[in-house]
Amino acid sequence: MKMDKVRADVVVIGAGIGGLASARELSAKGLNVIVLEARDRIGGRVFTESKYGLDLGATWYWPSEPRITSLVSELGLKTFPQHISGDALYQTQDGVQRIEGNPIDVYSGRFTHGAKSLAQALADDLASEAIRLNEPVLQIQSTEKEVHVKSKSTTYSAKNVVLAVPPALAVTSIEFTPSLSGQLHKLARITPVWMGAITKVVAVYSEPFWRDDELAGSAISYVGPMREVHDMSGPEGQPAALFGFAPPTKVGQPTPSKEALLEQLAALFGPRAKEINELYINDWRNEEFTSPPQVERLNTFEAFGHSAYSEPQMYGRLHWASTETAPENPGHIEGALAAAERAVKNITKIESDLPARKKQQDQLS
Repeated sequence: MKMDKVRADVVVIGAGIGGLASARELSAKGLNVIVLEARDRIGGRVFTESKYGLDLGATWYWPSEPRITSLVSELGLKTFPQHISGDALYQTQDGVQRIEGNPIDVYSGRFTHGAKSLAQALADDLASEAIRLNEPVLQIQSTEKEVHVKSKSTTYSAKNVVLAVPPALAVTSIEFTPSLSGQLHKLARITPVWMGAITKVVAVYSEPFWRDDELAGSAISYVGPMREVHDMSGPEGQPAALFGFAPPTKVGQPTPSKEALLEQLAALFGPRAKEINELYINDWRNEEFTSPPQVERLNTFEAFGHSAYSEPQMYGRLHWASTETAPENPGHIEGALAAAERAVKNITKIESDLPARKKQQDQLS
């Protein structure tokens, strides 16, 4: 089969926030950028379901995070504060206790139209043909002069590549030529995937009934399957929803059942918690373009933001831009933006150095 060949200045792998932010900034600097996304949608771990506009992936950002706060303002995105008022709950094998006040949640921001509104706003600033969906990358080959990124049907050639997918996923799904150094490959292989082993549960209701009891909708549980629960209602309480994180307790543990999740919600918030309009159960372990096999085994969290990720690889042409590689706020949207900022800075420096290098080479020849 004949391979199509496409040339660009930069190829970005992954259309999550790190990838889209990198592409937007590089495009603004006049570079021709192509974004390759394995899924049929943009956003990566920013995933908002379409019926109610509730997030099944990343949800919050915090006022102490300067990049996302500035970007929200720049893009003119509508946001609202996370509901945190009321009492919290604490669940053990002995039962459920009410905790006066809410020591679980802190002030944070939410996207009025879901976190996908951030991804879409970043994508809207790119050329219409810049993002290519359903294009998983199989191989990255680099020489001293350029880098080649191969999918099933196309070879993309560029001066630089931005790798904006979790490192552990990258090294299990992409062939690197030349190979990454043994040290870097080992680091990438053990770096956890943020949200990768988590099941996120969202229960939708007609109204936020827990607020009538002056509850914040927040809970910490030592029983499970959800270990923590939070209010996920929209502005003014609509749509009304609770969400929880259900991490597996062992490798290969099945996704929590609807029945088990509703039993826990009822134990926490009373029988009305079973009167759902909808229950979303999103097990990120099943997302092949987020999580490598047995992602639950990855627990070396000190690998987040490792200094090795800040150094361009493969003749200086490969740049990491996933949130796991950020030295600041790894795992957050802010971390993805920090990693993207670093990648753009490195590429910009390379581009600005090229005329000086050429002049020096001409003088020597």
